[in-house]
Amino acid sequence: MESVVNVVLPVFAIMAAGYAAGRLKLLGPASSQALNGFVFWCALPALFFGSMAQVPTSEIFNFPYLIAYGGSALATFALALAVAAFAFPNRFGGLSMHALSAIFSNTGYMGIPLLQIAFGAEGTLPGVIATVVNGAVVIGLGIVLLESDRPGASWQHILRDTLLGLVKSPLIVSAIAGLLWSTTGLGLAEPVIAFTALLGAAAGPCALFAMGLFMVGKSFTAGLGEVGWVTFLKLLVMPAIAFWLAFDLLEMPRIWALSAVIMAALPTGALMFVLAQEYGIYIQRSVAVILISTVASVVTLSALFIWLGMG
Repeated sequence: MESVVNVVLPVFAIMAAGYAAGRLKLLGPASSQALNGFVFWCALPALFFGSMAQVPTSEIFNFPYLIAYGGSALATFALALAVAAFAFPNRFGGLSMHALSAIFSNTGYMGIPLLQIAFGAEGTLPGVIATVVNGAVVIGLGIVLLESDRPGASWQHILRDTLLGLVKSPLIVSAIAGLLWSTTGLGLAEPVIAFTALLGAAAGPCALFAMGLFMVGKSFTAGLGEVGWVTFLKLLVMPAIAFWLAFDLLEMPRIWALSAVIMAALPTGALMFVLAQEYGIYIQRSVAVILISTVASVVTLSALFIWLGMG
């Protein structure tokens, strides 16, 4: 539990710092959106490009690992969407964010440090690949779904706007650019590596700080049933599916199988708040899910580490 707590506590400390800055009026009410804009348009694209460009494509496409992690996300997403349509009715964009919040793991800020604690240097690559999947695939899916929810347009306009949204998205463009660069085998120059690392490192802290700012004066007691359901899916259902896929259906080295389960068991990542605020939908629910799932993950992740023989 100490290892998990050591990773989780800084998350809350940064959010608390943002909340304090908002309460003390050190930063204005528009600061949260401005910070999210910086994360969405600057820091995350640098992180995605730098991560993708430095990982060989042969290692990115580790298909058993991708199937275990991606398959658990896809199955959980389908379950979340189906249940939400009846139990938590909302417009399609809200339902989409509900399901995305149930599968978007905090791989970068929590996952990679936990894998490095568990497996040393060997744990870095599975964490990076899961982060790339989140950034390129899960966020790509989210942009498609949210763009298609734009009101008052025919299906032709929805298709056009969705394609334009993907082409204009800095997250998708940077991930694809990094993947294409990786195929050249040229690597990155040291100044470029330093630039993407420095700028990308700001993504997690700024997103968490912006969440703290957004929380000032907000109530998160509404919709606790929905938030609890999403948290249950994220922390218990998704890792259970990943375990079944990794250990019962697929063959892969034990470290990779364990990594798939751990990545699936992480709480919801702060980027869901960034996406929600960018599109102006599901904002308060996304913050509540991130907060509650992160708190609960101290217990669930610690129990998982012990159960998997890593405690």
